Amino acid sequence: MLISSVKNNFCEILDFLRQLKPEDYTIQHFELSNASIGEHIRHIVELYQCLVNNYASGIVNYDFRERNVLIQTQITTAIDSIEVLRCEIDKTDKEMLLEQGVDSIVLSIKTNYFRELLYNLEHSIHHQALIKVAALKLTHVSLPDNFGVAKSTIEYRLKCAQ
Repeated sequence: MLISSVKNNFCEILDFLRQLKPEDYTIQHFELSNASIGEHIRHIVELYQCLVNNYASGIVNYDFRERNVLIQTQITTAIDSIEVLRCEIDKTDKEMLLEQGVDSIVLSIKTNYFRELLYNLEHSIHHQALIKVAALKLTHVSLPDNFGVAKSTIEYRLKCAQ
């Protein structure tokens, strides 16, 4: 269920990216504190990459992500990166360590792959909500109603509508 939810979320992001013009992707938006849609996509992608790339070692530290400028400036690079993640994300759950800190490790706590995958999914949805604010200005872009909306919010809205 979790893996399929992540893959579905990737598909939603890919559908969105395929509608953008290059300038849509890189322009800075006042509403995003002068960040671009590409910067938010890069952030989403790199956290997932950090988790997947460190699965074998069992130690993940999101502070040590790559920060690849090409993901934030070239839509095709972002799409390719997400496509790779879609193929690599399906792993079995296992215990891991989550570390924080760059110059020195200031925090190290037990976690597991599925917990971190869920964190990344929720984190992605949060950034999609921010992206949606900028994307709503793009008249040629069509977003699903639930783009950037947490699963719990969707369920709550459905319950209230009954």
